[in-house]
Amino acid sequence: MKKLPLLLFIVITTLNISTFAQSNKEDIDIIQSAFGKDKKVLIGQVMQIAAKDSVAFWKLYDEYEAKRKALGRERIGLLQQYADQYDKLDDAKAAQLASSAFANDSKYNNLYQAYFKKFSSVIGGKKSAELFQLETYLQNLTRLYIMNNIPFIGELDKSKVPVKGDNL
Repeated sequence: MKKLPLLLFIVITTLNISTFAQSNKEDIDIIQSAFGKDKKVLIGQVMQIAAKDSVAFWKLYDEYEAKRKALGRERIGLLQQYADQYDKLDDAKAAQLASSAFANDSKYNNLYQAYFKKFSSVIGGKKSAELFQLETYLQNLTRLYIMNNIPFIGELDKSKVPVKGDNL
């Protein structure tokens, strides 16, 4: 498990941003690139759910993943809006995108809290904490990769080379 963070970071930083445009596959692509398997297999290997809890766990996990992926698609939509509006981003649009991003973050936190309780009733608090530690880690790596590959507001404007006659 200690090599997982480094391996995932290396793989994620070498992926192309187009991976994230595929809204319902972004996390699966990352995990498959790193391990040649899907996220569910990785979760199973890391979590090692007891046989007696397995059926209930995976049913709940599939339910959780469907909701998490919907939030991921929403986030990808916000990134697409940012990319589409970047060169004409004004105060109002920037504020709207920021508010939408904060709302999306809140939805993720609400999902995590709701499902932490549900998973705790199936696999206990410690195993549930382990699951959400891994989920949060993967989510943060994905966010870090995206943030490292999109320009900050105004960054591209600063990199314009002045043309003869331009006022500085």
